[in-house]
Amino acid sequence: MTNPHDIIIRPVVTEQSMAEMAERKYTFVVAKGANKTEIKKAIEKVFGVNVEKVNTLNYDGKVKRMGRHEGRTSSFKKAVVKLTAESKEIEFFQGM
Repeated sequence: MTNPHDIIIRPVVTEQSMAEMAERKYTFVVAKGANKTEIKKAIEKVFGVNVEKVNTLNYDGKVKRMGRHEGRTSSFKKAVVKLTAESKEIEFFQGM
């Protein structure tokens, strides 16, 4: 996992994560095997920002049904990244 784009999968765009952006907290879905130091280095390299701290959450897939067939949604890992006060902000919606 040396490529930072393999660690950061996508940003999480929800009402709560958008509200936290005002407090310089950004939420991403990350690779399951990545640890906090790898996530910090990847975010700093891709976006050119300074990361203060990283909180991670592991989610198990839920059991879902489609008629009589049962399956699971995929499990994933989420990281909430807090930037330092002097760091520039991450812009997700530049092209809009």
